[in-house]
Amino acid sequence: MLNKLKQTQAQFGGSSEVIDHWLDTRQNLIVEYWKLAALKPSQHKKTAIEKLPSPEELQNFCQHVVDYISEGHFKIYDMVMQKWESTGFSPTEEINNTYFQIVNTTDPLLNYTDKYADVGAEDELEDFDFDLSQIGEVLEERFEVEDQLIQMIAESLEIPPGA
Repeated sequence: MLNKLKQTQAQFGGSSEVIDHWLDTRQNLIVEYWKLAALKPSQHKKTAIEKLPSPEELQNFCQHVVDYISEGHFKIYDMVMQKWESTGFSPTEEINNTYFQIVNTTDPLLNYTDKYADVGAEDELEDFDFDLSQIGEVLEERFEVEDQLIQMIAESLEIPPGA
């Protein structure tokens, strides 16, 4: 995830403050994900309990997930639309379809946060390892589609309509 983010930053960073902001926000989420992934339990039950994240760590990650989703849907998309309106560009069907692919990853992410945001220290988190792996896959899928959208946005902002 981090390597792909660095590639995307190298390719599109600096092309738009909207894209830069989006990628910075993504980087923060990835860092929080890897903090949890580094705590993944080992094969030994006793060690696993000691290595499970604290409720505070889980709540922090879940908050980052919710913030990332919210910012994407309510801030970044609006920033892109405003930028487009100022240049006279309108989103294409391909851009709209790509955005809706991103939206399709929202429910699994929110389901994860619903499950883990309010765990207590006494909870055993039996499915944590599996769920964290699954959520990592959903994030990777989301980031891949976001990169496609970022490319379309960057290209649309490079060439003003009618040029």
